Amino acid sequence: MSTAVFENEVVTRAKVRFLTLPGLSGEFALITLDNGHDHTRPSTFGPGGLASLDAALDEIAARSPAPVAIGVTGKPFIFAVGADLSGVPSVTDAATAREIAETGHRVFRRLKDSSVPTFAFVNGVALGGGLELALHCRYRTLASTAMVAFPEVFLGLVPGWGGTQLLPNLIGIDPAVTVIVENALAQNTMTPAPKAAKLGIADVVFEPADFLERSLEWAVGVLGGAVTVSRPEIDRSTWDDGIARATAIVAARTRNASPGAVRAVELMELARDGVEGEAFTAGTAAEDDALTELLMSDPLRASLYSFDLVNKRAKRPAGAPDKALARTVTKVGVVGAGLMASQLAMLLVRQLKVPVVLTDIDQARVDKGVAYVHGELDKLARRGRLNQDKLNQLKGLVTGSLSKDVFADADLVIEAVFEEMSVKQQVFAEVEAIVSPECVLATNTSALSVTEMASKLEHPARVVGLHFFNPVAVLPLLEVVRAEQTDDATLATAFAVGRSLKKSCVLVADAPAFVVNRLLTRFLGEVTASVEQGTPVAVADRALDPLGLPMTPFELLTLVGPPVALHVAERMHEAFPDRFSVGEALRKMVELGKSSVYSEPGVVDPELEGSSAFTPPTPSPLTEDEVRERAVEALAQEIGLMLDEGVVQAVQDIDLCMLLGAGWPFWLGGISAHLDRTGVAEKVTGERFLPQGVASLPA
Repeated sequence: MSTAVFENEVVTRAKVRFLTLPGLSGEFALITLDNGHDHTRPSTFGPGGLASLDAALDEIAARSPAPVAIGVTGKPFIFAVGADLSGVPSVTDAATAREIAETGHRVFRRLKDSSVPTFAFVNGVALGGGLELALHCRYRTLASTAMVAFPEVFLGLVPGWGGTQLLPNLIGIDPAVTVIVENALAQNTMTPAPKAAKLGIADVVFEPADFLERSLEWAVGVLGGAVTVSRPEIDRSTWDDGIARATAIVAARTRNASPGAVRAVELMELARDGVEGEAFTAGTAAEDDALTELLMSDPLRASLYSFDLVNKRAKRPAGAPDKALARTVTKVGVVGAGLMASQLAMLLVRQLKVPVVLTDIDQARVDKGVAYVHGELDKLARRGRLNQDKLNQLKGLVTGSLSKDVFADADLVIEAVFEEMSVKQQVFAEVEAIVSPECVLATNTSALSVTEMASKLEHPARVVGLHFFNPVAVLPLLEVVRAEQTDDATLATAFAVGRSLKKSCVLVADAPAFVVNRLLTRFLGEVTASVEQGTPVAVADRALDPLGLPMTPFELLTLVGPPVALHVAERMHEAFPDRFSVGEALRKMVELGKSSVYSEPGVVDPELEGSSAFTPPTPSPLTEDEVRERAVEALAQEIGLMLDEGVVQAVQDIDLCMLLGAGWPFWLGGISAHLDRTGVAEKVTGERFLPQGVASLPA
């Protein structure tokens, strides 16, 4: 029996019913997993939940006469979503961590080793340990609305209750690499039921309305021989190729900096020996070792801190005013019809489902912007995401005009024009003369002062910053910028719109470049400065690999675009000339019209390499360690100053911004946990950003 205890565990109870089914010569034991809450609190497995499932299997084993089969299903909409991660802070020693790992294996294996057939009736979401429970059963049905996934690698863990062994031996190594590694590292992509069935994760898919009844009928058919389940033989000759692909994915997406991702690949390699007898015992023992080590690691604790920020703090933004103050938005105006403006219009019409009108300086630009939105809607329709009626409705809501008079009845107008203060001030002045006094005016500026932008208006209190990130449809962060005179009603409306757009909102003060762009500009500036003093581009570009960032510094520069990076750098230099410089290397790239430092992968552009900005006459190159040290110390200094300036409510908001706006990995804890863990925070600021035990192991 397990002695581990999670404080305040919401225990998932395993409730047993013994069913008499038509056509079955004995009882069918059905276990239902239910934590007593609705679908908004999914069922998880902590020590109490595992003990309840163990007890349910004991009850079934003691039944006389013995049932002819065992089935497991979940409460409405949820099968189970894995281990109870909220209890991990209760795990303070390796012995407890190992006990949890071994207990999960022991209890789930009872289903695999059962003397009677076992069925998983996956009626809803099955993630992590929930999916592993289903994989231990001999047969699986799946509701057509269900989703399955292994999110562990995304969190810096491994599927540690049999998943790395069972899945490759069920569907093959290459598809298993996709589910366990590739999908997890692609922002935790889930697999819908039809695709899961096609992969072989499930044997059959039923509609949700009568899912349990159909599943039980199907099970009776299997037990009676009327239904035959055939599975393809696993081709073990492909194992090396599958592991090579997994290794390449981990290297490309994490720079091998995620212990969980690396261990997951090692565990899948072990699975090539199959899942029978001693082979499975050896594989699960290796999972026990991996789980024990990872649960007792700082990166995993930082990852869970990140998970908590994204799932809790992001839903209750710190400093946001009362929701009741928000004004209703029934029409939106977008000033500008370029790519960013068009992306905004697409997001607004799709999520708000209200009229959206774009304006620009000539008809060709307006037409191009409207055509972009219509084209994106057509793509959704072709993918089956919109039916014809919805497509026609949304297309009809998007229009364009050369005159801003069309904003007269708008409740929100957002500008996305050229990043020049005078241009934006003029735009707002023209719009204010047309709209109602209650209309909120928003700017998507990435670096300019929202306060200055509003300073010449009659009603500056209605101006707010809504800084979206590119690509708008993908990145979930929205920096909501409160200018000096922004009133609570305007701010509340901004947060309400952000929520409706399914964005995670963070309140930021009107400080230069806000949060993400300020930190990325400082960070990138240190890297490019090292090149200007003679550090080879390749050395500087891989210096940050140990952090496992989604892009190298110069990949990031290519994505942002040198002209945009130069513009932000110039604004930051104006604001903080002692810390932000405008590098000659960046100027040279813009001057020569280069979008990248590379002319081809791994080859520095000859024109750039031959310039004095990239090859100084008296070079003093840095090592990778020295470049990284400068970059992370600059980040620590900037974060400390931002907290002193009150740019955000707390350091947690900075971490949230880096996770959602820059895609920085969970195992860094955004960034502050890494700076604490490596001692950089104390070296630069004199203290940790977070208390010991928050995003780290207890003291």
